[in-house]
Amino acid sequence: HLLGAFHSFKNSASASIRSLQKDHHLEHDLPISESTFSLRDLGLLELRSAQLDELVNSLLPGLPLQQDPGSSSWKESHISSESFFENKHGWIQRRGFKTLRSRTRRLQAGYKGTPEPESFTPSFFKGLLMRDKAPETESLDKIIQNKNLPEAQRDAFKTGFTEGFLKAQALTQRTQDSLRRTRLILLVLLLVGIYGLSRTPFLSVRFRTTSGLDSAVDPIQMKNVTFEHVKGVEEAKNELQEVVEFLRNPQKFTVLGGKLPKGILLVGPPGTGKTLLARAVAGEADVPFYYASGSEFDEMFVGVGASRIRNLFKEAKANAPCVIFIDELDSVGGKRIESPMHPYSRQTINQLLAEMDGFKPNEGIIIIGATNFPEALDNALVRPGRFDMQVTVPRPDIKGRTEILNWYLKKIKVDSVQAEIIARGTVGFSGAELENLVNQAALKAAVDGKDMVTMKELEFAKDKILMGPERRSVEIDKKNKTITAYHESGHAIVAYYTKDAMPINKATIMPRGPSLGHVSLLPENDRWSETRSQLMAQLDVSMGGRVAEELIFGNDNVTTGASSDFDGATKIANMMVTRFGMSDKLGVMTYGDLSKQSPETQAAIEQEVRKLLKDSYERAKHILKTYSKEHKILADALLTYETLDAKEIQMVLEGKELEAR
Repeated sequence: HLLGAFHSFKNSASASIRSLQKDHHLEHDLPISESTFSLRDLGLLELRSAQLDELVNSLLPGLPLQQDPGSSSWKESHISSESFFENKHGWIQRRGFKTLRSRTRRLQAGYKGTPEPESFTPSFFKGLLMRDKAPETESLDKIIQNKNLPEAQRDAFKTGFTEGFLKAQALTQRTQDSLRRTRLILLVLLLVGIYGLSRTPFLSVRFRTTSGLDSAVDPIQMKNVTFEHVKGVEEAKNELQEVVEFLRNPQKFTVLGGKLPKGILLVGPPGTGKTLLARAVAGEADVPFYYASGSEFDEMFVGVGASRIRNLFKEAKANAPCVIFIDELDSVGGKRIESPMHPYSRQTINQLLAEMDGFKPNEGIIIIGATNFPEALDNALVRPGRFDMQVTVPRPDIKGRTEILNWYLKKIKVDSVQAEIIARGTVGFSGAELENLVNQAALKAAVDGKDMVTMKELEFAKDKILMGPERRSVEIDKKNKTITAYHESGHAIVAYYTKDAMPINKATIMPRGPSLGHVSLLPENDRWSETRSQLMAQLDVSMGGRVAEELIFGNDNVTTGASSDFDGATKIANMMVTRFGMSDKLGVMTYGDLSKQSPETQAAIEQEVRKLLKDSYERAKHILKTYSKEHKILADALLTYETLDAKEIQMVLEGKELEAR
């Protein structure tokens, strides 16, 4: 406390006393006796004693201390104060730190108590508050004067100082600009990141309410699509016609007490027109059409798919009668399994099952589902009362393919095309593939600079789809080209002179895909079943290429070009023996997995297959030896024209001259 008092005394004493404390070597005759100080000024009023006087005299010799008037151990007061402590000492004991600001505020508020002594603030904080300020920054001239620089160096010092100061300012400015840009970039990235996260389902699902199928929940009016736009699936159209009648006139069915199936399941390969049929139903009935894909209900969050199905059926019930079409139904209606990884995966299909046939009525809503994989659907979904009507949409037959081709050919400019011929050569094509064929033909005509699409472009598009694009850049030497011409003409000769073989459509030695040439055969009609004679004719035609190479170039010069022919022939012969019961030795019996058969049975099957192929090889050799002259003429024509159609092949074999191309 004594040290703190002297520290306070150091800051509040007069200039003469500070000079005395700094310069203790001054003489003792300084007039310091003019200033007197009391113990109250030093904060030592309570510590007054003889030992204190001796200590003060030893620290500050010659410094007179004034006795406080009326100082005593007790202080009399004629006015009683609120506390004993105030009556005794004359001031109020308060908790906390007192500062000059708080003391001024109390005085301004009109404090009526005994005035607080000036030295009440503890000496340590009083010295801290009244500490001398830091010295001001020195000027440049003063720095030069302190360094005692010569006159010749002062200008250089000022110049260097100024340049350094300016560079420091520029560096500081660049740093501030860089920090400002960095803050701006970080702020923009933060805002973009927050916006991006809010748009993702992981976070946005917490901030928005799911509105069913979002934009897909709005009904679509299909006034421009009717059954006239659907070709090649007459049976499916007929089965859906009663649905259209129910939507147009529901009283016609309800008056008799009957009920139309609630759900119709369209099953068929891709591209056969299942979606188009559903749109045609809504267009014919002129009712709202709700479209949804099975993947739209599949979400990573629990309950989102079920909520969307509820909203979909809620909107549909408000606009009944209507049609709900769910494409790729197997995505949402697959078989339910117990999976620990996805314990809530069954909620969506459970909600769909409840909406289709539950406690709540579902009147006036026709649900049409489409799938390519009906085996994957849950059994509860295809039971009567839900999808209780199944309509198969198969690939079109030759009549349907002709109708589809004629429908799409009406949309382009054509010149004397025969859709029946193209339909015969596109066995197994779906409606979407036929549309693509017509489009490819139109593009080919545009590339060649033609104004109309002809049969040439349609044949080109068909071959491109079936066998790949032409490889005109492949350079084939004359020898290989000659072998290819005799190989393909061998197929054509055997097919032309075999009784039950399919008619020839075209022969070419133009490389396409993996092959160097091919001969295409067209059935007159779709074959729902084939006779033994027809299968044997296919074996003979397959052997014609290898036989031609052997007869013309010798057994040592045969090529590997017949490998694909042998694959096809072996499969046909194997099925004749193991599936079709066309072997006299093995009889009318089918053989499934050959690995499970006895060694004797396997040897017998192999022997029968080898016998069929050997007999076919001999028949093809007999035909080519018999018509060797026609074989050579047809091979020379292929070397000259590269591609010959059925009419040109017939003219060549009849000895007629072909028109120059």
